[in-house]
Amino acid sequence: MGILLFIIFGFVVGLLARALLPGRQKMGLLATTGLGVAGSFLGGFLVALVTHNRVADFNTAGMIGSIVGAILLLVIGSRFSRRDGVLA
Repeated sequence: MGILLFIIFGFVVGLLARALLPGRQKMGLLATTGLGVAGSFLGGFLVALVTHNRVADFNTAGMIGSIVGAILLLVIGSRFSRRDGVLA
């Protein structure tokens, strides 16, 4: 998979993760893309642990794992975000 396709896929995964998670996430386009790319790596590793697929393989389990990974990163990030100077 080419790097440009991976970045576009990461952006789409980031958008889907933000749409599926309730609440408002204050992120720009670059942060959403970074979230999707990191979620793809995390989801790819989680799927690779359960199945015999490689991390970089493009399949349905990898797509679902990418979205789940991005949602996990959003949840973890929201737990450590600062609101009004106090950790949430």
